Amino acid sequence: MKLAREVAAFMTRLGHEFDRPELLLRALTHPSISTPTRPDNQRLEFLGDRVLGLVMSEALLAADQTAREGQLAPRYNALVRKETCAEIAREIELGAVLKLGRSEMLSGGRRKMAILGDAMEAVIAAVYLDAGFNVVRDLILTLWGDRIAQVEADSRDAKTLLQEWAQARGMALPDYTEIDRSGPDHAPKFTIEVHVETGAAARATAGSKRQAEQQAASTLLAQLGVAE
Repeated sequence: MKLAREVAAFMTRLGHEFDRPELLLRALTHPSISTPTRPDNQRLEFLGDRVLGLVMSEALLAADQTAREGQLAPRYNALVRKETCAEIAREIELGAVLKLGRSEMLSGGRRKMAILGDAMEAVIAAVYLDAGFNVVRDLILTLWGDRIAQVEADSRDAKTLLQEWAQARGMALPDYTEIDRSGPDHAPKFTIEVHVETGAAARATAGSKRQAEQQAASTLLAQLGVAE
C-alpha cells in the first residue's frame, strides 16, 4: 500500500514501520469522517486503552516491588489518563496526520485533548495488531520514557492532596462545580469552584476542566496552609 508522505513520516516519528499500514490509517480516522467503507478508530481506541493499561501495570510493578495497590493506583491513573496520551500524541505530532471531518478541522480538532488521546490509544492498538505485544510494549515504554520513573510526584497532584486532607479530618470529599464556560468550541475556558465542608472555597479558570480543577485545588490548599 502506497502511503502519503506525511503518514510515512509519522511512522518514523512513531518508531514503528507497519507491515499492515491499513491498521495505522484506520487508527488515524476520526468518527467525523468515517464511512461504511472507511471505518473509524473507535474500536481500536477501545483495544489500545487495554493494551496501554497492561503495559503500565507491568511497568509499575517492576519499578516498585514493594508498593501497595493503594500506591500503585494513582500512579497508574496518571500514566494512562487521556491528558497523558494527548501529551505523547503532541510530541510525535499525531494531530498533523489525523483524518478529520471538515467541522472538526475548522474547530481545531487536531489540537483537542480528547481527540488526540483517543487517537494515541488507537495507534497503540494498531501497533499491537501489526506486530504483537512485545513490540508494542517496547514502543510504549520508549514513548512514555521518564514519565514512568517520575510518576510518583505526578500522581500526588493537588486534587489528590486536597482529598487526602479532607479524608484525614473525617470530611466529605471536596466538591467541584463548573461555574462558567466561555470561548469558542476549539478553545474553551472552564471556571471551576471547589469547596470543602469547612466552607473554604477557591476558583480557577483553564482550558480544560481537569486543569481548572487542579488549579482550584492548588489555590485552596494554599489558603488552607497545606504544602503541595
